[in-house]
Amino acid sequence: MKTNQPKRKVFNDAIDLLTGDAPECGVQMIPIDKIVPFHEHPFKLYQGERLDDMVDSIKEHGILSPVIVLKTADGYEMLAGHNRQNAAKIAGLTEVPAIVKDGLTEEEAWVYVVETNVIQRSFNDLCVTERIAVLSTRYDKVCGTKKREEILEELHRLNGDGGHHVHRQAKSRELIGQEYGMTGRHIARYIRCDQLIPAFKEMLDDGSLTMVAGVEISFLSHEEQALVFSVMEKNCIKLKKDMAGKLRTAAGSITEETVQSILGLDKPVTEVRRPVSIKLPAKVYHRYFANTAAKDVQSILEEALDLYFERKGA
Repeated sequence: MKTNQPKRKVFNDAIDLLTGDAPECGVQMIPIDKIVPFHEHPFKLYQGERLDDMVDSIKEHGILSPVIVLKTADGYEMLAGHNRQNAAKIAGLTEVPAIVKDGLTEEEAWVYVVETNVIQRSFNDLCVTERIAVLSTRYDKVCGTKKREEILEELHRLNGDGGHHVHRQAKSRELIGQEYGMTGRHIARYIRCDQLIPAFKEMLDDGSLTMVAGVEISFLSHEEQALVFSVMEKNCIKLKKDMAGKLRTAAGSITEETVQSILGLDKPVTEVRRPVSIKLPAKVYHRYFANTAAKDVQSILEEALDLYFERKGA
């Protein structure tokens, strides 16, 4: 296939390759509102400029590549195309072109969800929780190797690259690590963090929880993790590696008192905390406090800090 062909021609060629002589697998127009997101969909939707570009493209050219959906009892479940569906809604479309799948196993459905995202985006561009989803799915949820190869061949043809040779891949951390340039131990950490509750996964994404600490608390039950998170959030505590290790040791017998003790919240104050002096640059002080009495500066700063951290959700 020539690379300088128009997008529409590329799209048609890809569909021809994909559907062949099987009309039941052809492209159908499906009402957008009949398609629900894939259950436990682990990838974040586009935002900002990337979403705006997709909306503009759909307004001008329509959806050039069909979404892939799974037929359900009351409609359809999205396998590949969550961003296209979202952008199409914003663009005012009521229908999307779709390839309809029926009778897939849970493992086969996961292959479509995960592999399409890996094909479309570099693994390094994914956030931590998305990497966790890819690696844990590759290791635990993928179907038999032969079927996975068939699905990948289909997805690459649909992507317009004329097919793609897929090497057989054992469910081994070392082999998966070779594919992504990581050690088997690093892969194991990502896979282990799939056991974290969503709140802790979000903390991995924003950097407020380290991967090492995440691995430790992943050995707690989801109920125990929720309790730990509640205490941390209430007291604005950052979970350190040694704290996480102690929590892991106490797994199975975690109580609120246990968490408070491990996080150091039950220690009595043995000395009066001394005031901390903070210096403001002269230009900042004169800009905001030139006509303010010194005794009022502290209360203004406290009120400003309260508003700042309230907006941050802290």
